[in-house]
Amino acid sequence: MPAADLHTVALNPAIDLTVGLATLTPGEVARARSARHDPGGKGVNVASCLADWGVPVTIHGLLGAENETRFKALFAAKGIADAMIRLPQSTRTNIKLLEDGGRTTDVNLPGFSASARDLAAVQQSLATVGAGALVTISGSQPQGLEDDASARLVAALARRGARVVLDVSGAPLRAALALAPDALPHAIKPNRHELEACLRRDLSARGDLVAAARDLVARGIGLVAVSLGTEGAIFVSRGAELQAMPVALSHGSTVGAGDAMVAGIVAGLAEDLAPAALAARATAFAVGKLRNAGPHLPDRTEIRALESAVVVRPLTEWLAAG
Repeated sequence: MPAADLHTVALNPAIDLTVGLATLTPGEVARARSARHDPGGKGVNVASCLADWGVPVTIHGLLGAENETRFKALFAAKGIADAMIRLPQSTRTNIKLLEDGGRTTDVNLPGFSASARDLAAVQQSLATVGAGALVTISGSQPQGLEDDASARLVAALARRGARVVLDVSGAPLRAALALAPDALPHAIKPNRHELEACLRRDLSARGDLVAAARDLVARGIGLVAVSLGTEGAIFVSRGAELQAMPVALSHGSTVGAGDAMVAGIVAGLAEDLAPAALAARATAFAVGKLRNAGPHLPDRTEIRALESAVVVRPLTEWLAAG
């Protein structure tokens, strides 16, 4: 078990309503075969996966008091310490339309509105988190907060010696990457499209993608992990440049797979794994999540088996193969 102090931050959680159906045809009536509600949002999913791995974790952020029951039940069942700030509103619902072939269509509903005072309350809940801690800040920001809200949390934590793993996109990611070197996140995990949107350039060529990741590491980010769907993920740091690929991908909802990868990165950092072992751990978490509905991992034995099957190779080989 890692000795690191682990925290996650979820500023804009959601209840995930996953609807299973044969196929979705726009403009036509779709008949659902199944439906399930799961407390979710990126930060909640990361905390849930870390708890499944068996490590203590505290969750911070904002939560609507009007429909908090599912979240409270999840936190209690998994032993997640709850430091979330309650707002007198409802947490949003995200609808996931999952077709038999595995394609997922997301319909994200509007949620609560937050203020600078609410962000300050989250900052206060993190005030005792300092050197040596690992903190993930994941997901979108609620309406009412400035674009740099997540970046401000990153900067305060980084300057106290915490290692921040950041998984945001759009303007919040752009704001975080513009921070001073001493305030940057320790690691980021965008997917290719999120990184393209943030940097405002095409990264479809493997060489361009790797060059962008190397540039971010040169600026002071310790680890840049970019998820690539069926191509696995690349992991770029000063000490290693790797591509990780699972032997086989599971079929099922992809909801939360990226969040599981973030949890795997955190678990690897907490155990001070070597770069190749960390890449395998993160990939195994993501593949393991595909086997389960909701924000849940399979047991450790299954994750270990998946981990041993991940193919990790130098990035030079991946570039040459492209």
